[in-house]
Amino acid sequence: MHGMISKPPEAVSQAGVAHSRVVLVLLVVMTGLAPISLYLLVPALPMLATTFGRDASVVQMTVSCYMVGIALSQLLLGPLSDRYGRRPVMLAGLSLAIVASFGCILAQSLPQLILARFLQALGGASGMVISRAIIRDLYPRERVGAMISLVIAVMMIAQMLSPLTGGLIEITLGWHAIFYVVTALSVAIAIAVTLALPETRRARAEGASFGSDVTVLLKSRAFIGYVLCQVLASQIIFAFAGGGPYIVEVQMGRSSAEYGAWFATTGFAYFVGNLFCVRFSPRHSLDKLIWFGLALQLVGSLLNFGWSLLGLNQVPSVLFGTQMLVMFANAAVMANSAAGAISVRPSAAGTASGAMGFLQMGLGALTSQLGAYLGGHYASTLPLTSAILMLSLACASTMIFLVPRGNAIVSEDMIRQAEEDEAGVM
Repeated sequence: MHGMISKPPEAVSQAGVAHSRVVLVLLVVMTGLAPISLYLLVPALPMLATTFGRDASVVQMTVSCYMVGIALSQLLLGPLSDRYGRRPVMLAGLSLAIVASFGCILAQSLPQLILARFLQALGGASGMVISRAIIRDLYPRERVGAMISLVIAVMMIAQMLSPLTGGLIEITLGWHAIFYVVTALSVAIAIAVTLALPETRRARAEGASFGSDVTVLLKSRAFIGYVLCQVLASQIIFAFAGGGPYIVEVQMGRSSAEYGAWFATTGFAYFVGNLFCVRFSPRHSLDKLIWFGLALQLVGSLLNFGWSLLGLNQVPSVLFGTQMLVMFANAAVMANSAAGAISVRPSAAGTASGAMGFLQMGLGALTSQLGAYLGGHYASTLPLTSAILMLSLACASTMIFLVPRGNAIVSEDMIRQAEEDEAGVM
C-alpha cells in the first residue's frame, strides 16, 4: 500500500490496519476516554458538594487531581509502551481505569472519590499517549499530522457533548450513574482493543533502552523545537479557558450560559482547523502547515491585542470572533508539531508522546491559573490578550530558532530506507 512504512515484526499486515475504519474508531475512543470521563462529571460537582457536605473548592479536587493523573499517565505509560508494546500497556491502563471506576461508584467519602478519580485518570489516559504512538507506527511522517487531526476532530464532537450528557445523567439517574457509564465505556473499549487492535510497535534496535531514547531525543534540536511549539500552542487554550469566564461574566456582565455558548464557538473553530489539516495535509508538508498555523495564530493574537488597546473587545462577539481565528490556526500548529515531535525517533514514539503530553498538562494547570488571575483581577482584557500574544510569539520562536530548515531533519524512516536501498544494491 502506498505511503506505509515497513512492517514491525510483531504486527499483522500494517497496510490493512492503516486503512481500517475500525482501528481509526478505536483510536478516537481511546483518545477520548479520559477527557470525556472528566467532562461528564463537571455538571455534577455542585451535587457532590451537597452529598458529601464539603466546600466547592475541595470538591474541585476531583477535577484537579484527575488532571494530575492524566499528566503522570502521559509520562509513565508512553515509555512503557515503547518497551513492552502498545496493546499490553493499553490494556493494563484500561484495567486500572475499570477498577478505579468501580472505586468511584463505591466511594463513601470525598477523599476516597478523589483517590479513585486520580487512578481512573492514570489508567484511562493511556489512550491519549498511546494513540499518538500507534499513529506514528502506522503512518509515514507527512501523514501523521493529518491522522492526529482526524482523531481529534471526531473525538471533539463527543467531548463537546459530554457536559450536557453528564448533566442529563445526573438529573435523571444521580451522580453515581455517571461512573456506571464510564465503567461500561471503559469495559467496551478494553474488549474492542483486545479483539481488534494489533500490536504496532516498531522493532527496537539492539541495545535500545529508555535511557538511550531520552538521550537521543534531548540531543535533537528538532524534537525540542517541535515539543515546545506544541506545548506553547496548547497553553493559549489553557490561558483563554482560565480567564474567559471572568472576562465574560464579571467584566462584561453576561451569564454563565452565554459564556458557555461563546466558548463553544472556539471549540468549533478548533474542530474546523483539524478538518482543514486532514484536507490539506496530503498536498502540503508538515512544516508548511505549522508555519501557516503560526502565521494565522499570530495575526489573530495581534488583532485581539489591538482590540484590547483600543477598548473594542469589551463585547463577546469581538473577543471570541478573533479568538476563533486563533483556535483555527492553533489546531494546525498543535497537530503537526506533535507529528514532528514523535517522528524524530519513531521507535521511541511513546516516550516522545508521553513527554509532550506531560508538559502540556503540567504547564496547562499553571497557565489556566495564570489566565484566571489575569481575567479576574483586572478590569480590561488587555492582560489576558497580552499573555496570549506572548505565547504566540514564543511558539513561533521555537520553530525559527530550534527546528532545522528544509531537509536538515534526518528521521529513522530516512535511515531505514537508506539501509534497505543499500541492502538491495548489494
